[in-house]
Amino acid sequence: MLSAVLVTAGLALSGCAMVDGATDDHPTIVVTTNILGDVVENVVGDAADVTTLMKRNADPHSCEISAQEASLMDRADLVVSNGLGLEEGLQQHLDRVAATGVPMLVAGEQVEVIDYSEGDAGGTADPHFWTDPARMVDVVDALEAELVEVDGIDRAAVEAGADRYRDELDELDDEMTTAFATIPADNRALVTNHHVFGYLAERFDFRVLGAAIPGGTTLASPSASDLDGLASAITEAGVPAIFAESSQPDRLVQVLASEAGIDTRVIELFTESLTEPGQGAPSYLEMMRANTERIVDGLST
Repeated sequence: MLSAVLVTAGLALSGCAMVDGATDDHPTIVVTTNILGDVVENVVGDAADVTTLMKRNADPHSCEISAQEASLMDRADLVVSNGLGLEEGLQQHLDRVAATGVPMLVAGEQVEVIDYSEGDAGGTADPHFWTDPARMVDVVDALEAELVEVDGIDRAAVEAGADRYRDELDELDDEMTTAFATIPADNRALVTNHHVFGYLAERFDFRVLGAAIPGGTTLASPSASDLDGLASAITEAGVPAIFAESSQPDRLVQVLASEAGIDTRVIELFTESLTEPGQGAPSYLEMMRANTERIVDGLST
């Protein structure tokens, strides 16, 4: 009993979920992040058992897994990851299962990638492609192609699920385009506590003024000069709101608002993780709709 308690406690601290037992008569799909996990579940439906390693409200940069979860990856019929350096704590496990021949789908290799434009990560690939729903259509296309090749899977069910979810992504893209068009051109600037919105900015014509944490990972720390420079940019642009991620404290963004010396609202967005039901972003589609509504509300004044 003590061992079971210790295992459970260790998983709670790791930021990743306890593995559910997969059934013998279904293919097993293992997914790293909960955003991709939601997408995979929508496409797969009941055609396979899907296990998502990263629990809700967690940080994908620092997520770690247990020996049980690592073993499940070794035995999976398909492992789906984000790639592009996002799953820093899981990379050794992803490298290991790839080397042993486990089928892999790296979602970041299926989209047109952009680079971070500034900070320590400047010039390296930005892994936050899910902020552009059009790129998620590319991910679904690649996922469908991989899934239908999995032994024992219901191909018709997967194809129907992929078609249905692509339609939902197209609808989401149309909704975001219409909503963002209401924001005045001078206000179409984004400031966050971590670089997340490069793909959204490219897709929907925003300017990214900067982030409190200038690198590509939430594990980095900003310098005083970083904060001073960003405060000056906020003051010059006169943005009516800046944004903080739900998975991170907003203290740095609050400091920026104070340093800028202007009346700037700090608004929480859901960026790198889904939430529990009832907390605002239980699915990828709901997360994107909530963020769209909050960005429009914050920048339309």
